[in-house]
Amino acid sequence: MMAEELEQPAEQTPLEQTSPEQTVPETTPEQAVPERNPRFMWYILHAYSGFERKVRDSIISRVEAFGLGARVGRVMIPTEPVTEIVNGKKRTVERVFLPGYVLVEMDLDNEMWHVLKDTPKVTGFLGTGDKPVALTEEEVSGILFRTETSKDKPRLKIKFEKNEQVRITDGPFANFNGVVDEINEDRETMKVMVTIFGRSTPVELEFGKVDKIE
Repeated sequence: MMAEELEQPAEQTPLEQTSPEQTVPETTPEQAVPERNPRFMWYILHAYSGFERKVRDSIISRVEAFGLGARVGRVMIPTEPVTEIVNGKKRTVERVFLPGYVLVEMDLDNEMWHVLKDTPKVTGFLGTGDKPVALTEEEVSGILFRTETSKDKPRLKIKFEKNEQVRITDGPFANFNGVVDEINEDRETMKVMVTIFGRSTPVELEFGKVDKIE
């Protein structure tokens, strides 16, 4: 059943990957990349939301336990750095941007299908019924590109609204309250109207120098 449905053409070549025995996605620049398995394709496993990392670790352990390490490439969770502002201070954390998805690069057949399908907290493959659907190179490139580019500029996880009351936490106007007048999410800045000497004055501030007033 699965063998005929899941067999992939040998000439299909997804993205460059690490050694077939390597199950960790990161590759240092100095590492030589050996010739890849031309049968490797990318698939998505559905996992319980919030358990993506546990599922990834379980997949790696099960693949090794069943002696299938040479047929699996990277096992990835799509994440991006997100900057949070707490008490006026920034902190950056890794957040999953595709909750419930675990990407696996592998040579899939009946045996591999059962090993991964039976992984705890896994609900199945992306696809219809018992027919997993491999991702296209464009789809994989889009996910990997977002993961890599977001490392250079972490996304700020905070939302301000026009006319919202805020408190300035840093700079010459620290401890002043004001009203949000304009928001520039691309630059992560806002214009706040602050009353100074009885006059409403616009002040441009970075998001990290402003707190919401609860």
